[in-house]
Amino acid sequence: MIASAWFAALAALFIWWFSTGAILYVVRRAEHRGRIGHLQATIMSLPLLGGGIWLFEIGRHFETVGATYLSFAAAILIWGWVELAFLTGVITGPNTSHCHGAARGWERFMRAYGTIAYHEILLVGILLVMLMTSQHAPNTVGLWTFIVLFFARISAKLNLFLGVPKINVEFLPSPLLHLPSHFRIAKMNWLFPFSISALTFAVACWLERLFAATEPHDIVGYGLLTSLTALALLEHWLMVLPLPDARLWRWMLPAAKTKPDDEAALRRDKDYGRV
Repeated sequence: MIASAWFAALAALFIWWFSTGAILYVVRRAEHRGRIGHLQATIMSLPLLGGGIWLFEIGRHFETVGATYLSFAAAILIWGWVELAFLTGVITGPNTSHCHGAARGWERFMRAYGTIAYHEILLVGILLVMLMTSQHAPNTVGLWTFIVLFFARISAKLNLFLGVPKINVEFLPSPLLHLPSHFRIAKMNWLFPFSISALTFAVACWLERLFAATEPHDIVGYGLLTSLTALALLEHWLMVLPLPDARLWRWMLPAAKTKPDDEAALRRDKDYGRV
C-alpha cells in the first residue's frame, strides 16, 4: 500500500498541510510571548533541523520505499525549520523598515530583498550542501524535494513583489509586519504566466517519469515529487483566484494577539502595495 503512487500523493498532501499548520501554530503561540517567545520557538525547534539533516544523510544512501519517505520528510523538516526561523523574525534580512510609497525600480527591489536576504542566503547555502553531498547518491528524492520547494518559493516571492490580485497576510506575525509594504496588488504581472507554465511543465515531467517507473521506490519518489510540485502550482493559482485558502489552517490556530498598531501597519502596507 505505502509503495503506491496514490498513497505517496496523499502522504505529500498531508505532510504539506500538517507541516504548514504546525509552523503557523508555533509562530502564533510564540506571538503571545513577544520577541523572547519567537527566539525560544526557533531555538527549541532546532532538533527538527538536526533530525532532518540526519535523515537526509541516512536516506540518500538507500533505494528503498522507506528511505524515499525518509528523504522526503528530511527535506520538509529542514525547509520547515528555516521557514519557522523566518516567520519568527530570527532569520530574515537587514531591512526591517516599511517601504515608502515613492520607491520604484531598483530601489524598491533592493529594499524588498533586504527584508529576506539572510533567509535566502541560508536556503542557497543548504541547497549547495545538498547538491555536493548528493553527487552519485542512489536516492535523490530529498534533494529534488528541496529544489522544488526552493524554486517554487523564489517564484512566489517574485510574483508577490511584481504584483498579484490576492495577497494573504492573515497569518503574518508581528516581526514581519513590514513585509506587505514591499508587495504589490495588481491584476497581473509578466512573470506569473511563466511561473505557471514552468510548474505545469515540471508536474508533467514528474508524471511522465511516474508512469514509466517500475521499481517501488521510484514510484513513491515520483509520486511524492509530482504531488509536491502540483501543490506549488496550486499555491501560485491561489494568488489570483478568490478562494478562502486560509480556512485550511485558521480553525486549528490559537487566537491572534493583534494590537491596534499592528492593524494600522497592515492597513498602511496594503495601501503602499496597491497599484
